[in-house]
Amino acid sequence: MATQTRYTGLIERYRDRLPVAANTRLISLCEGRTPLIQLQNIPRLIGKDVDIYVKFEGLNPTGSFKDRGMTMAVTKAVEAGSQAIICASTGNTSASAAAYAVRAGIKAFVLIPDGKIALGKLAQTLMYGAQIIQINGNFDAGMQLVKQVADHAPVTIVNSINPFRIDGQKTAAFEIVDELGDAPDYHCLPVGNAGNITAYWKGYTEYATDSATHKAVTQKLPIMCGYQASGAAPFVQGKMIENPETVATAIRIGSPQSWDFAWNAQKESKGWFDACTDTEILHAQKMLSQYEGIFCEPASATSLAGLLKDLASGKIPEGSRIVCTLTGNGIKDADIAIAQCKDSHPVTIDASLDAVKKAILDSL
Repeated sequence: MATQTRYTGLIERYRDRLPVAANTRLISLCEGRTPLIQLQNIPRLIGKDVDIYVKFEGLNPTGSFKDRGMTMAVTKAVEAGSQAIICASTGNTSASAAAYAVRAGIKAFVLIPDGKIALGKLAQTLMYGAQIIQINGNFDAGMQLVKQVADHAPVTIVNSINPFRIDGQKTAAFEIVDELGDAPDYHCLPVGNAGNITAYWKGYTEYATDSATHKAVTQKLPIMCGYQASGAAPFVQGKMIENPETVATAIRIGSPQSWDFAWNAQKESKGWFDACTDTEILHAQKMLSQYEGIFCEPASATSLAGLLKDLASGKIPEGSRIVCTLTGNGIKDADIAIAQCKDSHPVTIDASLDAVKKAILDSL
């Protein structure tokens, strides 16, 4: 009988670099090990001699990078005896929290902005059985309420202010170094609540030294490039924004909770923050789908949209090796994708060989 491979989650894979004990019960859905895909057609299309890789976090169990942090946050919540978790969310966090709560056998409460969440993400959260509370306010208002209610109810916050979320998310940087053999020259990623840029930088800096031998693992650290939607760009404006607005719902955040940590990542890495318009974001999303076969949600494409601008301007030079984080799967926000493809809607023909043949030949 053939030996079966046992697939495990990121905590078990990087246990020596995470705050868990030998007897800690791990709450996992086999997250992590997401593909690092080298783009083949877009560099040629834009005429740039660069190596671009995308870390496709949309292939985590609930379809976003949030699962990396949630496995750690829920594991530690259960270890501490918590019977319930809570989060504010624009969608991906709520879906992830609900799924890992089910796995752990505890309750999940999620606060979401009324009418401001993609249906795919809402459907996930409903199916996982979380207690959904819609508020007449945006994510930032929900985040403030979550922090307040945690002082009055026996619930554990699992937003990125939970340090264990950051510990889980930093493993994406570990995986990139493991696969490339070193850190990239530049790392581009979308910035909303700013937990991800915080986590990646923490991962790169920690992985620069072997935890057992204390010898250097990487020869360099990447320059961190954080991109925001122009209607929700507090880092670009240098101040919090009261009413953020963008088609990229996952980064529609005006008061990032990891504000100081993100600025630290930018400064220490000698990186920058910049903004992209919704038009640029949706164009990058469509490019990834139509030229590379990679379907990500709009917020994810912000990393590529920003990179394309900086390659065009020469801010990121040719010859560079770049990683872009794609934070979520495109299926989560199907309405936005369909709206972009008005010229590609299905045509209706007769159910006959001649009609099908004609439709094919006419399009060749």
